Amino acid sequence: MLASAISALVLAATASAHIVISYPGWRGNNLITNETFPYGMQWTYPCGGTPVTGNRTYWPTTGGALAFQPGWFRGHASAFIYVNMGFGDDGPDGGPANMSFPVIHPFQILGPSNNPYPGTVCLPQVPLPKNMTVQPGDNATIQVVELAAHGAALYSCVDITFLEPGDERIAEVNATNCYNSTEIGAADIYTITTRESGSDEYVSAADPALSLSVFGAPLLGWLPLLGAGIWAVL
Repeated sequence: MLASAISALVLAATASAHIVISYPGWRGNNLITNETFPYGMQWTYPCGGTPVTGNRTYWPTTGGALAFQPGWFRGHASAFIYVNMGFGDDGPDGGPANMSFPVIHPFQILGPSNNPYPGTVCLPQVPLPKNMTVQPGDNATIQVVELAAHGAALYSCVDITFLEPGDERIAEVNATNCYNSTEIGAADIYTITTRESGSDEYVSAADPALSLSVFGAPLLGWLPLLGAGIWAVL
């Protein structure tokens, strides 16, 4: 039901939509362009212009699933995805004061064309940030960042309250609310050092592999998301 409702919302707003978090929840509809946000809400750090929700989503203390629909507008044949977490509610907007705790390695998503992406991405087990522990009842916010091809970033968030794994208040993860569409591919992001810090010498580019661009032609190429298990190693 949730997946169907989100899909209908997105399809109705293809002219301005960017990221929709379909599991475990969504801070709110920020697919809006108005006088306050003339360029669109989702360009606004840290959570796309939406305030903290009063109806938080429950999420396991050991980490859990995350699903989203990315890039529903033209110009995004590829994009970089980051997922961060912030803790507490002492920030300027009533959410976390610090949203800079990464929970996965960033990765690239690949659409079949420059048209809007026709599907969803599911990360079945997103961990907590390294060296971070939480208790049932603690509040946090999950932030999904989509770095567009032109360098700007889109932000969308879901506010969560942690519960023990298996608590019946945590929404079930199933094939309708967390799945990977075959139309959306993925690639690892690599960097190649061309000049070391403190050195005036540039690394030789004689190796043909060094001429590959991880931005325009990812080293792994086009990798379809054939099943949720692929994301377990991210």
